[in-house]
Amino acid sequence: HMLVCEGVGVLRQAGWHRRRFRLLSQRIWDESFFCFYTSFHTSQVLMKRQKEKKMSESTNNKAIPYKIYLHESEMPTHYYNVRADMKKKPAPLVNPGTGKPITADELKPIFCDELIDQELNETDRYIEIPQEIRDFYKMYRPSPLVRAYCLEEKLQTPAKIYYKFEGNNTSGSHKLNSAIAQAYYAKKEGLKGVTTETGAGQWGTALSMACSYFGLDCNVYMVKVSYEQKPFRREVMRTYGASVTPSPSETTEIGKKILGEHPGTTGSLGCAISEAVEAATTTEGYKYVLGSVLNQVLLHQSIIGEEAMAAMKKYDIKPDVIIGCAGGGSNVGGLMSPFMGEKLRGEADYRFIAVEPASCPSLTRGRYAYDFCDTGRVCPMAKMYTLGSGYIPAPNHAGGLRYHGMSPIVSELYHQGKLEAVSYTQTEVFEAARDFARVEGILPAPESSHAIKAAIDEALKCKETGEEKTILFGLTGTGYFDLYAYEKFNDGVMTDYVPSDEEIEASLATLPNIEE
Repeated sequence: HMLVCEGVGVLRQAGWHRRRFRLLSQRIWDESFFCFYTSFHTSQVLMKRQKEKKMSESTNNKAIPYKIYLHESEMPTHYYNVRADMKKKPAPLVNPGTGKPITADELKPIFCDELIDQELNETDRYIEIPQEIRDFYKMYRPSPLVRAYCLEEKLQTPAKIYYKFEGNNTSGSHKLNSAIAQAYYAKKEGLKGVTTETGAGQWGTALSMACSYFGLDCNVYMVKVSYEQKPFRREVMRTYGASVTPSPSETTEIGKKILGEHPGTTGSLGCAISEAVEAATTTEGYKYVLGSVLNQVLLHQSIIGEEAMAAMKKYDIKPDVIIGCAGGGSNVGGLMSPFMGEKLRGEADYRFIAVEPASCPSLTRGRYAYDFCDTGRVCPMAKMYTLGSGYIPAPNHAGGLRYHGMSPIVSELYHQGKLEAVSYTQTEVFEAARDFARVEGILPAPESSHAIKAAIDEALKCKETGEEKTILFGLTGTGYFDLYAYEKFNDGVMTDYVPSDEEIEASLATLPNIEE
């Protein structure tokens, strides 16, 4: 504008004809204004686009809340049976006395009839959840799917991290999903009570709650090292009416034998299973129930994956990586099953990671073979990844993962290359647990922290590559009864034990010789 005015003055002084002057000045003004307007409009358009982009990003973040809850009406009405979609099924359980596939009649002294049917069912994709069980689930389900925004910010990763939180019930873990189902079938069969084993105590706590609800006796054999390390979880079980015995014990013949062969042993899940089975088969009106490994347990735990999938689909979220801690396989199996079904049917592709302790590495260092499910060798044999039924893991703090074998379903899928496996020492696991707790506000169980460690590692890989992968992991429970372990970690006195190749080979040398 100033240039135009100055130009007008110069032309007037030069004596230009008024009409020519007027036409030229108008032309100069029009062209100057056009240039100014074009520049201004372009800058406004760019600013508007940047603002819209920021608003879009903000809107997308707001569209996915920190916690995604399903309505009660959206809860699964059927369990999902992944075996129905497996072209190659898991190998059958074998009777150690005959060396042949076990029959339903041979399982009846140990398990409830309905649970036997579920254990052997390989064809029905969906099995209805009884209304009584669904009503109980409503006390704590649906459980939330949480977006770990704070962890993402802490890691400065482009990855999107979600976790399915199963610790929002008194038992503090996912174990209640199967405990209430098994207690229901025991009550329906008219039993007086049930026996079981427990490692860190989550399963024993869950079963004691379920038995209290249905008015059943509950006898729990708790791995001795956990019995001593986690006295308050033991007291929760007793509060719900359960009797709790440290295993191995002098109360069973199997326990006496194990103590004779391994004086001073801190026990294992395999030892506790043996004692619980003996107690069930020698006591009138009792049956045995198991918290992991078996097909029926993974069936009940499929509700975790079903809810996670439904919650993600509400917001058009598709996970790239699905991670679960792995001891006997109940959590990783339950979380991954519906997603694995889509993979097996060719409907979608996912990457699965099972995470186990370096002190008990059945998948990463074990052998795929038939083995006894218990240390006392009184249970049926399963084909699984195993370290040998006589393997006694080091007394690490992730008691729920101290099992020598792995679920036959998880084992077969791993053998087919459908999922991966990694292992970590407990110190690095607790480092991940600490970092997670400080930003996400939940103190995780040592078992769950294995999945947290793997999820963090995957997110940091995305930070290096710039990939915006979506990661889903299972937060199986809380660690408020694991403060003894956290104390050891915080005091800097936690130790790591990794078995040597020689130790593992010596244990594997005792595997039974079964012709397949």
